[in-house]
Amino acid sequence: VQLVESGGGLVQAGDSLRLSCAASLRTFSHYAMGWFRQAPGKEREIVAAISWSGSNAYYSDSVKGRFTISRDSAKNTVYLQMNTLKPEDTAVYYCAARDYPEVMVVAGEYDYWGQGTQVTVSA
Repeated sequence: VQLVESGGGLVQAGDSLRLSCAASLRTFSHYAMGWFRQAPGKEREIVAAISWSGSNAYYSDSVKGRFTISRDSAKNTVYLQMNTLKPEDTAVYYCAARDYPEVMVVAGEYDYWGQGTQVTVSA
């Protein structure tokens, strides 16, 4: 199983980015997916998560209203659209997967992780 994130970069406050996570999962539609981030000196935290059907999603309070998680089962890909970025969004962003139907928000519940993509937001 391989999860490959892309789309990170250096942007200014107020800009947008879209992260992608391509998954080499035979039954991608049977996997709940999540986006986490980890800033230097801080613990990994949940950003957003989506159920395997795509019908349910979770957002942390810090990103609610600015970020949108979505999935495309035809492309085995999950996305994180990030709008109105702030300097405090600067972190390495990871996607994660688990063979489970419902939204999960705890990192320890996920079985597979990508290598991460850096997002840096300048003031």
